[in-house]
Amino acid sequence: MRRNQNGFTYMGLLFAVAMAGVALAATGMLWSTQRQRDREQELLFVGNQIRQAIGSYYVRSPGLVKRYPAKLDDLLKDNRYINVQRHLRQRYIDPMTDTKEWGLVMAPEGGVMGVYSLAADTPIKQAGFAERDAELEGKTRYSDWKFVYRTLTANKK
Repeated sequence: MRRNQNGFTYMGLLFAVAMAGVALAATGMLWSTQRQRDREQELLFVGNQIRQAIGSYYVRSPGLVKRYPAKLDDLLKDNRYINVQRHLRQRYIDPMTDTKEWGLVMAPEGGVMGVYSLAADTPIKQAGFAERDAELEGKTRYSDWKFVYRTLTANKK
């Protein structure tokens, strides 16, 4: 009779370990999904900061001819003025790739008019974007999330 009870306790212990494993796996999946959502929010923030900085660079161009920055580093240190202008405080890291490398959207007349992530993963967020990010709706890859500064004349087209 003692031997039967040992087997029952062992089976109960195995069942408890299996349930703990399932619970940990489910928690890991939830954590991974939440981490991806957090990174998406960070990408939206960073992308909009860069878009806003490109707009600032463009609007504040000296003279009558407006220009986009030749490269992203021009947003960090704009030498077109006597006093250095800074449109961005730092070179942001792409939260999806964890690198400082961004895809660049080039303006037809030259210069950088936007950026996008180089990540080819599928975003969780597909809808419900803010108005400024409405064009991101339904995009199937992060690399399709383009943060582009468009002038008022370009917005009317």
